[in-house]
Amino acid sequence: MIQQKIKIKKNSLDVKHLENNHLSIQFSLGGFSFCVLDRENNTFIALNDYDFVEPNNSPQRLIANISSIFGNDELLKQHYNSVSVTHINDLFTLVPKPLFNEDRLQDYVSFNTKVYPQDYLVFDELKNMDIVSVFIPFVNINNFLIDQFSHFEYKHNSTVLIENLLAIYKYSLVPKVFAHMANGHFELIVIANKKLQFYNTFKFSTKEDFIYYVLFTAEQLKLNPEKFEFLFLGSIEKTDDIFAMAYKYIRNVSLLENRSKYSFDEAFSETDKRTYYSILNQY
Repeated sequence: MIQQKIKIKKNSLDVKHLENNHLSIQFSLGGFSFCVLDRENNTFIALNDYDFVEPNNSPQRLIANISSIFGNDELLKQHYNSVSVTHINDLFTLVPKPLFNEDRLQDYVSFNTKVYPQDYLVFDELKNMDIVSVFIPFVNINNFLIDQFSHFEYKHNSTVLIENLLAIYKYSLVPKVFAHMANGHFELIVIANKKLQFYNTFKFSTKEDFIYYVLFTAEQLKLNPEKFEFLFLGSIEKTDDIFAMAYKYIRNVSLLENRSKYSFDEAFSETDKRTYYSILNQY
């Protein structure tokens, strides 16, 4: 079953004339979202987010859900100047560029997940970094999107988060630890000494699971919870139990502030900008 989680739209938006705008799409086994950027004014003017209530445990169910959304959402029936796509899954690994060999993609990902001979692997070279993200995309969804838009660029969610956070916080004087919260999982990113020190995805079900992964990672990296700055982004509020748990064990905890290079229509709240950080910074 599909549930629309949020619908944001500029009041005066003419949905029939979006051909000069950019469309960003993001999806995982648990949901699908997209946003529209007015390229002329560098302003986000629409965002829709859908949850898949039943887990998509097969490519067929995932494509059925996304196809249904395209059949019913008016914004997805329009023509756009450009389209970009983000795949969210844990079928990836990060490789130092000096060690990267394009002929060994399957070997890299097999360290973290089961890889089958028929799996199609691709990679992103992260901007201004000696890092390559190797991943298995949802090929059936890419094929579906080709039928809809003819051409689009796609990347892994790890690329979006690392590039954007490092671009802003690379020269921070204190280590920064980021938790990008989603439904049932979170990405943990550590930036210190002008470099990415750590990136991984963790599945969790309780606040105790969450803080264990955070503190264990900090211990392995020899980071002092009294000194590093911990920032939440994604689906999180100060009133959430997860925030309170982090604050119990870490001295400096806060919500990520919006530092986007783009503007936002007044329909977007500060919470929206933080919740949908990855898709709003995809393009």
